[in-house]
Amino acid sequence: MTHITFIEPSGQEVTVTITDGWSLMQGATSQGVDGIVAECGGSCACATCHCYVDEARLAELPPPSEAELAMLENVAAERRPNSRLSCQIKAAPALEGLRVTLPDTQE
Repeated sequence: MTHITFIEPSGQEVTVTITDGWSLMQGATSQGVDGIVAECGGSCACATCHCYVDEARLAELPPPSEAELAMLENVAAERRPNSRLSCQIKAAPALEGLRVTLPDTQE
């Protein structure tokens, strides 16, 4: 189980416990975190689970796949160097305490 802190569009911080191997999107949506739409259910086909990963820890994540990079071209909010799709990041002990900010809009 990994603790991830999401910063919702309102600025509220919500720390959730996610089963290792689950995506950050799955963990957030199952626990009511506001700011992730997840229209495609995690199949990397919609970009509505866009997030900004804490830049200090970005290098700890596996690099984005070509499919994720293509979807990031379609995000509704500003794309930044630390933009990722939360459906493509798997919870793991190495990510304990990771902070993820959700943009103001997903659509």
